[in-house]
Parts: sequence; C-alpha cells; structure tokens
Amino acid sequence: MFDGLRKDASDTSGFNEQPVEFFPEESKKPASKPVRRKPSSPGKLLGMTAPQRFLIAVMLMIMVCTLGAMCMVITGKFAF
Repeated sequence: MFDGLRKDASDTSGFNEQPVEFFPEESKKPASKPVRRKPSSPGKLLGMTAPQRFLIAVMLMIMVCTLGAMCMVITGKFAF
C-alpha cells in the first residue's frame, strides 16, 4: 500500500509541470465597474427595523441590570 506512495513521492519529474491556478474563474472575468449600493432606507439603522433595535436595547438593559445586581451581592452592598 505504501510502496506506491513512496514511488510517487520519490518521482520528482511529475511535479510542477503546469502552474496551478487557485481561482481560475477570477482571472477569466473582465474588469467591471464597482457595484454601488443603494442607500439604506431612512427607517433602518444597521439593517434592523425599529422593533428589532428596541428588543436589542431591552436585552442589553436587562443584562446590565443583572450584572450590576450580581456585583452588588458579591461585594456585600446589597443583600436579599
């Protein structure tokens, strides 16, 4: 099984006969103009709608309040 691999590895005549193109489809494409994006609609920020942004803001507020309460319990400034 390994004899064939050893023979192939020792035979250097077959290597580098033709250069390998890693991305041949890119070299064949003609140069084109850069694509312009449409400006985002005025109601979207970072690609999110208003309800999505609100949900992220609420989740962030809950995380900050939870972490703040945990820190206060750990330091002994707040007890149940």
